[in-house]
Order: sequence, then structure tokens, then C-alpha cells
Amino acid sequence: MKVMKFGGGCLRDEKDFFDVAQIVKSEKEKLVIVVSAVYGVTDLLIEAMKKALISEREIDRIVEKIKDVHFEICEKGIVKNEIKVTVRKEIGSRIEKLRKNLYGICYTSEITDSVKAMILSYGERFSAFLLSGILKNEGVRAEAFESDKIGIITDESYDNASANLQEAEKNLKRHLLPVLKIGIVPVVTGYFGCTPSGKVSLFGRNGSDYSASVIAYALGASLLQIWKDVDGFMSADPKIVKNAKLLEKLSYNETAELSYFGAKILHPRTVEPVSLKNIPLVIKNMKEPEKNGTLITHEKNETKDIIKSVTYNRQISILRIQGAGVGYKPGIISEIGKKLSEKNINIYSIITSQTCINLIIDRNDSEESLKCLKSLEGGVIEKVEKIENMALVAVVGEGISRREGIAGRVFSAVAREGVNIEMMSGGASEVAYYFIIKEEPLEKVINAVHSEFF
Repeated sequence: MKVMKFGGGCLRDEKDFFDVAQIVKSEKEKLVIVVSAVYGVTDLLIEAMKKALISEREIDRIVEKIKDVHFEICEKGIVKNEIKVTVRKEIGSRIEKLRKNLYGICYTSEITDSVKAMILSYGERFSAFLLSGILKNEGVRAEAFESDKIGIITDESYDNASANLQEAEKNLKRHLLPVLKIGIVPVVTGYFGCTPSGKVSLFGRNGSDYSASVIAYALGASLLQIWKDVDGFMSADPKIVKNAKLLEKLSYNETAELSYFGAKILHPRTVEPVSLKNIPLVIKNMKEPEKNGTLITHEKNETKDIIKSVTYNRQISILRIQGAGVGYKPGIISEIGKKLSEKNINIYSIITSQTCINLIIDRNDSEESLKCLKSLEGGVIEKVEKIENMALVAVVGEGISRREGIAGRVFSAVAREGVNIEMMSGGASEVAYYFIIKEEPLEKVINAVHSEFF
């Protein structure tokens, strides 16, 4: 049995849904499909919530726009009238629930975390019913399943949840195996699950990749395929490095680090569930399905020059916490982490010395983080400051921590461009080094490092 996930920008119109149907029809194995929202719909849902907080005037306009997107695909993609009527009914009933949720925001002038999660889950719900209808129209026995109703149980986080894999395995086997047994293809909503109390919880933006991995784990799939609008992982961002190469094979660890440090191909936690059962993962291009893509397994393949990819993240800020004894005082990092955790702020990485603690965080969280940690000034913490206009560059490859001279080659390549490395870290991962530079020369640094190894 194989799990296939479709989305990530490749579901835009009825032609894309038709392409999915052809890929599904060509498969001989039993399949479970995991689907993302139609391209742009999640952004419309975010816009709708923002508008609803201000006034009710824009609610109906945006809701009708969302309905029109899906009804147009339904009209053009489904010929059989009985199927078309059913799909419109399923989507239409959920459209009205969405409308009520948005008016609720308007009348209460607040968005709770649980309501926000519920609203953002509608894109995947619409998409699942749409795809199942188009598959039926193409002669495939398919049925839509909403992941909160089939027991993808998570922790209590509403916007960055983690699945309870044991509970998910028990529930998904109960709901999906009997369906698979009689030849039906389940089309499951990605991106969300539900808390133990039944409230919708999200896996974070692009979380459908993680959903698919959880489902593959739960059902003991032979393979997880994630279909995107790209060929797979590359040796660098092809928008920056013109001769970037496709990476045909990666290990779970390499993939996790590339995703964590900035490569946007996969949700950063996608490899966690499948790696626990050694389930191979393949990235495929929906527009060119004949291409092999990138195969991700437990195998650790060291290449001659070790480095497989150079990735980056522009969306960072640095919080610098200064004081003569901050690196020595027990509990100081725990206290800082607790303060930020209370605001649901994630720390990407920490670099410390005796007099300074540097936190690398998301740029969108920088202002709130600074305000939060300013309250700690006085005593051992003398000053907290924010450093902007920085970028993180990471080099990833199996063997990076064992092969002598790799860091020297990376830093020499950067130095030849006349760029200063502000901070660096190595050893925390067996497969990655990263360093911080000013953002302005980022592209020439990536090209320089890539040229050194490729």
C-alpha cells in the first residue's frame, strides 16, 4: 500500500486535478491520497479572518470567491451530474459553516486559536471532496475523509501540533483499512488533526506533508510519494544558482536538516514518522511524473566532496542577550526559553559564550520576542538587543562532521567574496554546518559555496 500526497502549489485548476486522477489511475497498488488546499485558498481564509475582525462587509465577498474557485473546478472537472451535485452539496454545506465562523469572529471581535485552526482547515476539506469527486468521475472508487473525524490525534497545540502516532495508528487502521480492503481509495485531508478533546489542530504551514507521513506510518505503507511542482531537492535554490543539480538520493537526516534550515520543499518534520518505520519517501514532479525525483531513505550515502546542498533562510532575526555572566549562570537559558514558549515563539538555534547568548528566531517573531525578554534586563542580563538584516546559510551532507577540511573550504569560499561570517555553528548535527552573514551578500555567498563543491 502506497500513500500519495498532492499539493504544494500544484493544485490550481481542473487540469491539475485531472492530472492527479491520471496518476492515481496508473497505479496498481492500493492507495491512500492526502490532499492540500487548492492554491491560494489558505491565503484567502487568512484574509477573511483579518477582514472579519474589522467589519462584516467583506465576509460574503471572500466566502463567495472561495466557493466560486471550488465550484468552477467542480463544473469543469466533473461531467457526471450525480457526482457533481454531491460534491457541490458537500462543499456548499462547509462553505456555510465557514461563513458562520467568520461572522462569529466579527460579532465577538476576537479570533481564538481553536476557531482560527477550524477556519484554516476548510481549504483541505473542500479539496478532499473535490478530488474524490473528480476521481469518481474518472472511474476510480474514492471517498473523502476529514482527518479530525478519523482520529489523527495530536497534542494540545492549535497551530504547530504534533501527532500522537500510536493513537493515529490505532484510529486510522480502524477507519481506513476496511475501505482499502474493498478497493476504495481514501482521499484524506492534510494539514490538520484534532486535539484529544476533538478540537481542530494544525500542523503548521505546508503541514500536509507531515500529515501524509503520519498516515504512511500509521498504515505501514510501503512508500510515501509527495507530489509537488518541482523535481525534488536541489544542490541549491535554482533561482539563485543557475547550475543547481537535482539530488537523486538523500538520507532522512539530510532531508530533515535541509527542511529545517530553509529548503521549502518539505514541511520540516515530514521525515520523523516515516523514518521510525524505514518507509522510503519520494519527491515527484506532478507535471513530469516520468522523472525519478528525490528518493529519501535511511541509507547514508557520502559523496566525494561530502556537501550535497547549500540552503538558506532570509526570514531570521537574532536576539542578543548580553551580560558578564550569562553563559555561566545556571538556568538562564531555561528561563529565556520559558518566556518565549509562553508566547508560542520557537527558537531555531542558540549560540552562547560567557558574555553573550544569541538566539536565532523567525523574523516575524522578533519584535514580540524583544519586548518579552526586555523584562529580564537587570542583574545578570545587562542588555537585550535585536539584530536585523541577517541571513542563515547551511551546508548539508552525510559525513560533514567526520571529514577534515570541509568547514575550511566553506569559510574560505565566503572569505574570497569579502564577506564576514558573523556567527557559526558545527557539531550540533552530524550532517550540517550553518553560519550567519549579513543578508545583502547572501546570493553571491551561496553561489561561491556551491561553486566550491560542485
